[in-house]
Amino acid sequence: MVEASANLLSRIAAAPISWGVCEVPGWGFQLTPERVLGEMRDLGVVATEFGPEGFLPASPSDKSATLSDAGLKAVGGFLPIVLHDVDIDPVPAIEAELDSFVAAGATRLVLSADTGQVGYDSRPALSEQEWVTLLVNLDRLVQTAAARGVVASIHPHVGTMIESSDDVARVLNGSQIGLCLDTGHLLIGGTDPVELARSNAARISHVHLKDVRRELAERVQRKDLSYTDAVRLGLYAPLGSGDIDIASIVRSLEAAGYAGYYVLEQDTILTENPPVGQGPLSDVRISIDFIAGLATP
Repeated sequence: MVEASANLLSRIAAAPISWGVCEVPGWGFQLTPERVLGEMRDLGVVATEFGPEGFLPASPSDKSATLSDAGLKAVGGFLPIVLHDVDIDPVPAIEAELDSFVAAGATRLVLSADTGQVGYDSRPALSEQEWVTLLVNLDRLVQTAAARGVVASIHPHVGTMIESSDDVARVLNGSQIGLCLDTGHLLIGGTDPVELARSNAARISHVHLKDVRRELAERVQRKDLSYTDAVRLGLYAPLGSGDIDIASIVRSLEAAGYAGYYVLEQDTILTENPPVGQGPLSDVRISIDFIAGLATP
């Protein structure tokens, strides 16, 4: 049982990536919004992140209406953006994106420090000056989002400029931004998500719950396998089926007073359109049942 979890089930959200919907070109077969949102609703999910550009309508009002018509609340969205280049100001692009957040009542802006390259299979090294620029931009975007009633967090992510445990420590020590605790990406990058949830709960402003098959994660760490190929082979497992102690993470966060969403994210790559009633929703159902078990006395 998880302490202080009376409303835990009301804070389970989803993300389109669990249905294979991704911003990376050539990622795999892309399901329609109608099917993805409908399956979320049928599973009892209460809210969703927006998904990549083009998944939902571009117009803020149309985006909000699409989610409302599907019976889903808006959590917010994941936005990869270049933060380390002194010649690129990220604020105008984020300000434009926030229009959709405000229209839909979304409160969580999830940033990743984009490399400027395509995909997540490699990343360059940052100079000291580029690190300074990145950290300054993080704090600028915290203020930009807060002015619109939105909480910004940074998402450590494989193949971005904030990936490793050293990167995470540098962000914690050098900026004011909260963390998106993505249990899978943290583990692959070398950070223990269980320990991070225990020791830095106050800095966690958003949560992506992933379970991971450690053997595949270790192959990615050793560069024996690309991240994309690992996802294709089943890197992410339904919650409770992998090697991360998800229950301990939720317990730590609940005890610390975390009141936000737990977004279920088991990234997948589809090779074809699965039959109705099959495919990704089966894995998401297992994850929901796992969280429900934690909330049961």
